[in-house]
Amino acid sequence: MLDVEKIRGDFPILDRVIGESKLAYLDSANTSQKPRQMVAAVEDHYLHHNANVSRAMHTLGAEATEAFEQARAKVARFIGAQPNEIIFTKNSSEALNLAAYTLGSRLGPDDEVVVSVAEHHSNIVPWQMACERTGATLRWFDVTDEGYFDMDKARDEALINERTKVISVTAMSNVLGIGAPLKQIVAWAPQTAVVIADGAQLVPHQPVNVADLGVDLLTFTGHKMLGPTGIGVLWGKSEVLQSLPPFLGGGEMIEIVKMTGSTYAQPPHRFEAGTPPIAQAVGLGAAVDYLSQIGMDAIADHDHQIIAYALERLREVPGLRILGPTSGDRGSVIAFTLADIHPHDVMQVLDSHGVAVRGGHHCARPLHERLGIQASVRMSAYLYTTKSEIDALIDGLLDTLRFFGASTILGASTPGVPS
Repeated sequence: MLDVEKIRGDFPILDRVIGESKLAYLDSANTSQKPRQMVAAVEDHYLHHNANVSRAMHTLGAEATEAFEQARAKVARFIGAQPNEIIFTKNSSEALNLAAYTLGSRLGPDDEVVVSVAEHHSNIVPWQMACERTGATLRWFDVTDEGYFDMDKARDEALINERTKVISVTAMSNVLGIGAPLKQIVAWAPQTAVVIADGAQLVPHQPVNVADLGVDLLTFTGHKMLGPTGIGVLWGKSEVLQSLPPFLGGGEMIEIVKMTGSTYAQPPHRFEAGTPPIAQAVGLGAAVDYLSQIGMDAIADHDHQIIAYALERLREVPGLRILGPTSGDRGSVIAFTLADIHPHDVMQVLDSHGVAVRGGHHCARPLHERLGIQASVRMSAYLYTTKSEIDALIDGLLDTLRFFGASTILGASTPGVPS
């Protein structure tokens, strides 16, 4: 069991008052809040150890390089990997673009790339661009009306076949709270295919061991796991990374440069051209320390309890439709619609109550279209979320219905719900 009140003491922003209400921050899937310890680590680096890495041979340069590589090692341990398998990027989107660009160099008109309709735009658009460059075909998993990957349809349509060269799917949807059945997909994939998991919503919330996932590449981002903005991670099996060409050219990603040509460094440095996000890596390392000290099993259990409570309370709100499963094991996000009130309007009323949520299509427009809606409201929890914040959300939603004159819905026993 987490001592949530003690944890909240590490996050000064949670003491803020918005208008006349105490902040209830339910938007951690968008970006998490930051503990004092992480902020202090970044401040200490800039004030006492700031220098460029892998270049300056003076004391500060050595200290900065050691801190940067220590952060890489911490991230590696956090997901059961080796340090040379960890590539630092500026976010998860760049990590997916790196994968799409480098793997795209292998694609041709007879090849196929498979994603899903449930993906974040970051895991759709780069593959669309790769297919446009190469003539490869983009195909995708559908989801059922309940939000699960439609594996029966995928099997019937031979979605994964001998032409499949890349499969890139979400390990946890930022809308539905459930992910792709990775083990089944890996089992279906031909040996020549590379399987990628977008772990932006998974890695911050559950214990992850890359060996257990079974995928070839995994991406995630620092700012959703208590770390700073400006740093993401691409993990890859060593043999896969060794086979990939550079993504960007410049300093530090080279072995030897001559005017007649260049040779390239070994991974991970091959993919880290120029000055990397040094202080951001230090901050991510501190965030990993914080999460590890608390324990990812404990964080996952807390998230599960909070989401179960939220699902129970949300059922009390007339006219509310939950996207994805309404019970069972799901991640720390719940997206929903409220009667015929636009999600942006719901978001604004909730904000007047101090409740911070996200309204829109959450960079997952194809999924919303598949579910027959334009947008939704999304609440998301993390290790510092309390049941009282969920109660504030419910009070705000009921007030939203009253504000928009939904008296007929509030008084109905079986409210109409958008299809």
